[in-house]
Amino acid sequence: MSNQAKIIPSVRYKNCEKAIEWLCDAFGFEKYLIVPGDAGTILHAQLVYNDCMIMLGSAHEGDEFGRLNSSPQELEGQNTASIYMVVVDADAHYKKALSKGAEIVLDIKDEDYGGRGYTCKDLEGHLWNFGTYNPWEE
Repeated sequence: MSNQAKIIPSVRYKNCEKAIEWLCDAFGFEKYLIVPGDAGTILHAQLVYNDCMIMLGSAHEGDEFGRLNSSPQELEGQNTASIYMVVVDADAHYKKALSKGAEIVLDIKDEDYGGRGYTCKDLEGHLWNFGTYNPWEE
């Protein structure tokens, strides 16, 4: 069995173009693929961070998949899932995210189960967890 997960989260944003720039600036992602749509929308995008990838697109209800997704902004700020991403230096990542306006909801700390990490919300309220704990290395 490979020691690398092959699950790729997919997230919808009302302003996907702005979200892409913010995710790259605040969290260190790099643009891998951007497929523009009409009127400044993004049909599909892929961002990478080391060997991790997320897929994203503009929020819409124009197709079956779009109707299945809701933004935290539509759910009174609540999330139904969150993303965890392994980072090498949690403190440096935390400082950069904070400086770019990430809303820290659980401050950085050493975890009882190992590693160091924090939890924040992005510019549209999606919940993200970043930490040095890597279950593949346990």
